[in-house]
Amino acid sequence: MPRYEYRCRTCGDTFELSRPMAESSAPAACPTGHDDTVKLLSTVAVGGTASGTARGAAAQPAGGGGGCCGGGCCGG
Repeated sequence: MPRYEYRCRTCGDTFELSRPMAESSAPAACPTGHDDTVKLLSTVAVGGTASGTARGAAAQPAGGGGGCCGGGCCGG
């Protein structure tokens, strides 16, 4: 179940709630009981590296594609 972060406009506290996606926009009371809250925009952190190619994948050739915008087929 996804977690959503909210901020209470009354006391300024931030808190998280686990709730179904269908209820993500539903009102949420802060832990101290205030009802004036706003859902914060969440960011996602993805770890890992992008070094090398995946196993079994062929390396892509470097250079321009085809066509007249970089393939060298035009006489200009």
